[in-house]
Order: sequence, then C-alpha cells, then structure tokens
Amino acid sequence: MLFNKPFDSMTRYDLDTIRSEPWHATPTNEIFSALATDEKGLSPDEADRRLSEYGTNDIHDAERTSVLELLFSQFRDPLIYLLVMAALLSLGVGFIPGGEPNYTEAAFIGLIIGANGLFGFIQDYQATRSVEALRELASPEATVVRDGQKQVIDAEQVVPGEIIHLEQGDAIPADARVLTADELRTNESPLTGESTPVQKTTGTVDEDTLLAERHNMVYKNTTVVKGRGRAVVVETGMETEVGGIATQLGGADEQQTPFQAEVEQLGKQIGGLVVALIVLVVAVQFLFTATDPVAILLVGITLAVAGVPEGLPAVVTFTLALGAREMVDRNALVRRLPVVESLGSVDVIVTDKTGTLTESRMTVTRLYASGSVTDLSDSTAQSEGEVPERRQIDDDGNERSRSSVTPLLRCGALCNNVDRTDDEYRGEPTEIALQRIADEADIESLGERVREIKFSSERKRMTVLVEYGELTAYMKGAPEVVLDRCDSILEDGDVHELTDEKRREILDQTTSFAGDALRVLGFASKAIEDPSADADQIEDEMVFLGLQGMIDPPREEVEEAISDCQSAGIRTILATGDNLTTAKAVGEQIGLDPDGAHPGTDVDEQSDDQLTRTIEEVDVFARVTPDHKVRLLNALQDNGHTVVMTGDGVNDAPALTQADVGVAMGQRGTDVARQASDMILRDDNFSTIRDAIREGRGIFENVRKFVNYLVSTNTGEVLVVFLGVLFGSLLFPGQFSATSKALILTPILILWINLAADTLPALALGADPHADGLMNRPPRPTDEGVINARVLVSILTIAILLAVIGLGIFFYALDRTGSLLRAQSLLFTFIVVVELIRIQVIRSRYDQTLRSNLWLVGAIGVSLLVHLAVLYTPLHDFFQVVPLAPVEWVWIVVGFVVFLLLNVVVSRLNTRVFES
Repeated sequence: MLFNKPFDSMTRYDLDTIRSEPWHATPTNEIFSALATDEKGLSPDEADRRLSEYGTNDIHDAERTSVLELLFSQFRDPLIYLLVMAALLSLGVGFIPGGEPNYTEAAFIGLIIGANGLFGFIQDYQATRSVEALRELASPEATVVRDGQKQVIDAEQVVPGEIIHLEQGDAIPADARVLTADELRTNESPLTGESTPVQKTTGTVDEDTLLAERHNMVYKNTTVVKGRGRAVVVETGMETEVGGIATQLGGADEQQTPFQAEVEQLGKQIGGLVVALIVLVVAVQFLFTATDPVAILLVGITLAVAGVPEGLPAVVTFTLALGAREMVDRNALVRRLPVVESLGSVDVIVTDKTGTLTESRMTVTRLYASGSVTDLSDSTAQSEGEVPERRQIDDDGNERSRSSVTPLLRCGALCNNVDRTDDEYRGEPTEIALQRIADEADIESLGERVREIKFSSERKRMTVLVEYGELTAYMKGAPEVVLDRCDSILEDGDVHELTDEKRREILDQTTSFAGDALRVLGFASKAIEDPSADADQIEDEMVFLGLQGMIDPPREEVEEAISDCQSAGIRTILATGDNLTTAKAVGEQIGLDPDGAHPGTDVDEQSDDQLTRTIEEVDVFARVTPDHKVRLLNALQDNGHTVVMTGDGVNDAPALTQADVGVAMGQRGTDVARQASDMILRDDNFSTIRDAIREGRGIFENVRKFVNYLVSTNTGEVLVVFLGVLFGSLLFPGQFSATSKALILTPILILWINLAADTLPALALGADPHADGLMNRPPRPTDEGVINARVLVSILTIAILLAVIGLGIFFYALDRTGSLLRAQSLLFTFIVVVELIRIQVIRSRYDQTLRSNLWLVGAIGVSLLVHLAVLYTPLHDFFQVVPLAPVEWVWIVVGFVVFLLLNVVVSRLNTRVFES
C-alpha cells in the first residue's frame, strides 16, 4: 500500500524528517508516502486542511514597508520641514526679551502637520492595498489534479502533495518533483542567474553525480520554456528554494513616479525660495524699519507657512490611487504607477493580432478537399457553440457530400491536443476550431494515440500516430511544409499522384484563403508499420488530405479604437506571427495601411539604421518573432517615440520589459509575460489600451489642474506677505514697526486658507471628469513636466493678481478703518473667496462646467460654510478675525470682479501665445 498513514495525522516533524534526505535523491514512492498523496492528487477537503496547516503558497517580502514606517514616511518631506520650523519659531519667540511663546499657533501648525500626515498615510495605505489587490488579480495560476480531475486554481492555494500539470509558458507554482517529462525544459535564471534552459528528467538523481543539477526537480518562480510534464509538489511558500527572494510581482511599484520626483523637486525649490525671502525680509526690516526681533521672527514664520502647499502630497497620492482604481474598472491592471504618466505621452502602439485585435475565437470557415472548396456559412454561430445546418458547395455551385471532407476533418480532430469536458474545450485556439468543426460534423475520431512528434517553430508541423484498426500517422502544419512531405493526394476516396500542377493548385488555394485573412493549415496522413521509426521516415511520402481555413474575426470595436488613437496622434503598428497575406488583410480590415507590409525576414536583413527609417513608413509586420519585436521597439525608441508593446508569450518578456509601457494579456497571456509587464489587460482587448491611454491623459490633466491651483495660491500668499510687509513698513510705519502683531496675515489664517479653501476642492479636482477632446490632441512630449511654460505663466499671473488686488483691499481697509484686525479679516476672506471661485476659471480652460463635478460643488460649498462659521461664530476669537459688515462684502465682490476680468484677459493672451 502506497500510504503508510493519513495526512491528518502528519505533522511538520514528518516532513522535516523526509527533508533530511534531499527531495531529488528520495525515491518517488517515499515522496508519495511522506506527502500522503498519489497520482489522483488530493481531495478538496484534504487540500483545505493542508492549506490551513502550511499556509498560503506565497513569498513574504522582507523589504515590504511596515505600517509604522509608512506613517513616518509622511513626515519626511521638505514642505513638512518648513512647517516644523515655523512651529519651532512660534515657540522660540518666547526666548526673546519682550516676546511670548505662541502655544496656540504652534499647536495649530502641529495639528495641520498631523492631519496632513494622517491623510497621506491613509491614501498611501489604500494605494498599497490596491496594489496588493492587483497582485492577487495578476498572480499566476496552477493546473492541479483534485480527485483525479484537472482544475485551475490560484497558485497561492497550492499545497504540498498536489499533482501539478506544467505546459510551455507556465510559471512553476512551487518546488516539485518531476513525475513525467515530455521534452520538459525550464528557465531557472531567477534561481541561478543562468538563462540556458535546463532539461528535466524523472526518477531518482544520484547524489554523487548530479547533486548540484537536480534535474528531476522544478522550482517556484522558474518557468517552463518548452515541453510539458507532471510533478508532485514537495515545498510551498517560504520553504521553497526561492523562499528568501521576493516574487517578480513584488516591489515593482515602489519606484518613484516622474511626477512624484517633480513634486519633491518642487518642494525643495519652494523651500529654498521661502528661506531666501525670509532672509531678504529680515534684512530689510532690520536695516531700514527698525522692527523688533519678535516681529521679524513672526514674519519669518508667516512666510514659511505661506510657502508650503500643505495639501499637495495628499492630493498627489489621492489622484494617482484614484487613477489606478479607475483603470481597473476599465479592465486595465496598472502594476507600476509610472505607467500613469507614461500613458499620457504614448505615441505608438505595437500590437499583436490574436485576441487583442481579434476575438480569439478561431473558426473554420472554409475547407479544400478533393479539388473543391467547401464554404461553411454562419461562422458566428459555430464559434458560439451552436451547430447550424451547413451547405458544402463545390466550384461549380453543386452541393457536395460530407464524405469528401471527412478524412480532412478527422485528421484535424486526431492531430490535436484539445481537452473536452461536456461542451467546454480547453487548448490552443486553432486546435479548438479544428476539434469543434469535426464534432459539429459528427466526425468520429476514435483510436489510441501511440506517439506524438511535436510541433515546433522550426518544424512548422505536428504529427501523431493513432492506432484504430491500423496504425496511421496524421500530420498538420503550414501548407507548404505539409506539401513538401507528401507525394500523393486523396481525391474522392482514391489516392492519386501529387503532380506539380496539383501542388500549384493547392498553393494558389492557400494564397486565396490567406488573402481573405484566413489562417490556413494543411493536413496529410498515411498508414505506417513501425511506430518507433525515425520522425523523418514517418513524416515522408504522406498523402495530402486538404486545407482548412479559419479566421479569428476582428473585434467589432477595434476599428473605432484604432481610429480614435489616430485622432489622438497615436500610431498603431501590427506585428503578428501570421503570414504576410493574412497580416495585410487583417490590417486593412481594422484601418491600417497594408502597403509596404514587411515580413520578419526583411527585418532580419535590415541594419538598425535602415530599420529606424522603415518603421516610420510601415504599419504591418508579418511572421514576427519575439526577437523582431525587440528590434522594432528599439527602432521606435531610437526615433524618440514612447511605445506601448503588447505580448503574451514567454519570449515576449524582453520586449515587454523594455517598452515604455509593456502590456500583457490577462486571459491568454503567460505568467511570465504578465510579470514582465507594466499593465495587464483583463479582457485582452485593444480598445482597453485606448481607454487606458485616455484615462492616463485625463489623470495627468487633473494633476496639472490642482498643481496650478495649489501652487498659485501659495505663491500668491508668499507675495502677499513679502510685498505687504515691505510696503506696509513704508506706508504705515507706525503700525508695522511699533508692534510685533503687525502682520499682513497670521500663520494660523494662512494655514486655514490652505486647509479649508484649498485642500478639499483640490481633492475633488482629482476626481474631475475627463474632457471630451482628450483623444483629439497630440501626445504630451516626454520631456514636458507637469509645470510647463503655460502652467508657469498661469501660476505667476494668478499669484501676482491675487497679491496686488488683495493688498489693495487690505491697505484700503486699513486706511479707512484704522483697524489692522479688520483689514486682515478682509484680506483673509478675499483670498478664500477668490480661491474657491477661481477653481472654475482653471477648469474652464478644459471646457468643463461646474456641474460636471458634483463632488467639487460640494467641496466648495462646505469650504464656504466653514469659512462663514469662522467669521460669524465664536471661532473668530480663536482665529483673531472679526465679522465683516455688508459694505465690506461689497469691497470683496468688487475686488473679485476686478481679479476675474484681469485674469480672463491675461488667460486669453496666454492662450494666443501658446496656441499660435
């Protein structure tokens, strides 16, 4: 008996005992016994118990940021350092003779720092959780055997004792002992650094000879690059060979985005500017106005607070996290946040055909057998699993018998590796189409497969040996390759010589099928005697049976998506493995220019310089290999393009990694391709790329809006304080030199403006709907930052107008009333009102109405109500402001109208300059 005890009586000690002998040196029956499993795999209940016992099959990233470190990181920012300095100065005033420490001000600054840090922490934590969710969605799957039935599960659910099936392109989910190996080779470079594929064998490895190689083991995080096999899982999770190495999906999102780097640089620049202004103001006051030291320190504190856009880090985090979630809703899983910025400047998409541009539902629509073409109608119904009545029409328009195509359909069904359970087909799309058409025609494909001579890109054919009455070899492959292996042809049930004329006729028919965008396969068979004969001998002197032409119809929405991309200045290039005729036909159907289409052989023959010129003129490339994709990508990038590259295979990983935005297929893509990508399409649809680009452009546009909004506000506040102190000392020397309270705005008022009037609306701006014309604009240049020349002019214009008009109201009120407190209250309210209403001025440049963002309307309303509460409730004592009289509101309205008119004039001049 194989099992010596049930699993539920096993403990960790039992596995530790068997681990004392290396898995590769332990006989298979002992491994089965130790793991309490067999060839039928585990039962679902048993698997659940083991999952509870051993935990999930994942790698714990030791470098992952802890919650506490994530919280502390919110306070490591140049802008926060300025606020800390201001708080310390508020307390330090008490050490100067005649001064008193301002505990209220210091506490309020500390509260702002804490609230901002907490908000940033919440957003970062949510973003981290979103990334973890994306990792789970994009994590590899594993094919296991449960109760003797194959099923696909999440790789994290794999437990010791599972029987796993491995196919080319699979990521190996755990360390496992090989049970069967059919030309099985794996890439173990994540483990060894050596990229040469390792051939796998079965049986026990002699420790004295092959201890280091361990060719009967496969390892977690390595990949199958060729062949297939089965293995029994011996270790999972942290117990695997790569238990100390983070998975390829981990850590990729930790890199700083271009915009985050720009914000950090902006913070340093603001800090430097504020420090320089503080030094300048202090020097002027100390040398020319004889202001006391306490007043000088207060001005320094105020300038430090005014220069800090407190809400900027929080809004950045919120907007990028919101954008990632929006893209998930559009079936695009963003695995690396820099892709958000990159998408805004994409100007070329290099895409493959199957599944991305097409429906990935290969459907046989035309047959050629016995010298005649059979037209199969209603291909859509066939692809959806229905079995309509079909007519078979020959070249003369006569209805034909099914018997003439039966050998052809039977060959397609037998030379096939499709698994069928009930009405579900599992396998390669081309083979599913062959199996489905044979099933619908009620073609019996009985027999026992004796041997398979595998398909490869070099051989371009596949042959199986099937025994049913007699031993027969069945072949399928590229028509020209199959023809080369044939010397006779089956016509109306009789075998005839395959003449040169017949060969030309078949090749002409192949060209005709391909001209209609059909993928064409040739089929042949022959009776054999020795199943162990050499492959070349078996595949020689075959009998040609006919052709099957199939189509993977373009998705209905693809032509419109490509047209949208063209309108957006984004060029689409088709790079497919299909032949040249098919590639040109498909390209023309979806709106690409087929003229000058190049096969992969032409790419091989061209130098790098020649290819950089060719790539600008050719939209369609056929018979493309993964190496060709890398060369095409290099040529585009050498020409300064920002490129999206799609891929689904193991060998596509280099191109996906090197592309500005690597896009993998979520449904049919291999695990390796997904891990190498920046973005995963959950629906494998080209139109999702267009939607993601549009979303990326919209996110970048929203970033520009709130950067303009926040930075212009703080620049205006700095100018108000700087110019106000200088001119105030000249115009009102008595008030501005005699008392330490003579400030244009106190730090508390500025903090309140930045908190109440700025942050909440800026957050709402992050959720602004995208403008309708986003895809009618050219891509953003890659070297253009968030603050370009136009935004910079806008920031300076708004800041200067805000400072000039605001100070005009301030000095007017100070002259009319003689009350510094009332003048401060007026200026304080004017800035808040201008900020809240000015936000729509910024949005109007993007053709957006106020009603298009109800969150923004609500944020403006809440901010106004809060400000009124500060003025007309006991809170005014804390903020040291006074309620405004109706006539003073008239002054504010007049000032705002002047600000608005001047802003509109300057904005139009700005538009003329930058759009001319």
